[in-house]
Amino acid sequence: MQFLTTIMSVIFTIGTTLQNFVIVNREMLEETMQLAGQTPDEAASNAPGFLLGFRIVGCLYMVGNAIGILSFKGWSWVFWVALVVNVTQAFGFVAIPSEVWEASLDRYGIPGILPSAVTDGGALILAVILIVSLIRYRRPWAFVRTPPQGAIHV
Repeated sequence: MQFLTTIMSVIFTIGTTLQNFVIVNREMLEETMQLAGQTPDEAASNAPGFLLGFRIVGCLYMVGNAIGILSFKGWSWVFWVALVVNVTQAFGFVAIPSEVWEASLDRYGIPGILPSAVTDGGALILAVILIVSLIRYRRPWAFVRTPPQGAIHV
């Protein structure tokens, strides 16, 4: 499970970086805002501030996903970071307005939605795997408790 989380975290870090700094830019946000009903002047005025906030949040997810790369170490705290990051990132499908998807498709075609689709969809899958393993093993990383040496097994 640690290896899977490490590999997926590498993919999600790349996807989040692409989404944050390549796909989403001021022009794309202006188009998104106009699709949502703003005038061109309103969109031009609102896009820079929104872009700054979007990039700050995106950078937090980049850091969170990068921490997930350390999963191969088996550290419990990395499990909890990976779980929180992936559970919240999985909500991208419902949190991202349809106008963003439309503007991304309009500007870049299918490649414009791939980073977010892979990252958010993959985060949902990984979050479910982490939660199921936590419920099943009652410990991070599906570690099985071994009884102390000399303990009586019942």
